[in-house]
Amino acid sequence: MDHPGQDGTPSELRVSWDEYYRLIEHLAVQIYQSGYGFDSLLCLARGGLRVGDVISRIFERPLAVLTVSSYREHAGTRRGELRIAGAISSIEPQLRGRLLVVDDLADSGTTLAEVVRYLRERFVQISELRTAVIWLKGCSQFRPDYFASYLPVSPWIHQPFEQYDYLRPGQLAQRLSDAGRN
Repeated sequence: MDHPGQDGTPSELRVSWDEYYRLIEHLAVQIYQSGYGFDSLLCLARGGLRVGDVISRIFERPLAVLTVSSYREHAGTRRGELRIAGAISSIEPQLRGRLLVVDDLADSGTTLAEVVRYLRERFVQISELRTAVIWLKGCSQFRPDYFASYLPVSPWIHQPFEQYDYLRPGQLAQRLSDAGRN
């Protein structure tokens, strides 16, 4: 954790790839130990893509993807209007039965709350719906059924893949070229 806030608590959390995947594995074990046998798995893109992929592989369930977006402004650091895509991508014909919705975190909780409402209104074939995230922040108004880490002080989380948010193709080519010279 980096950059303590005014009260001495960390205002930022930097997560390595190893820690990131360890937390997803911890989340998978929680779901398994709960006995929840879900029929459908839906991840919220973009943050929940990696979480959904790992959970999908461990539980041997096809992965459905719903794109949602609210952090688009100021390089993805300020929440704007929530947008939910009109279509879900999946090899299954529809979401059905017991559904598990996964994302990376519950920050304010607005995204998860709205997605849950949207899914319940749109897919009557869903008999039960549970949610899972890596991080639950203390400021969240929505409490997911499963979470790997509770963060009472609600730090800004720097996830390992965020390095690509600012890396452009030319910069990547240069970096790889420089690395090849060493």
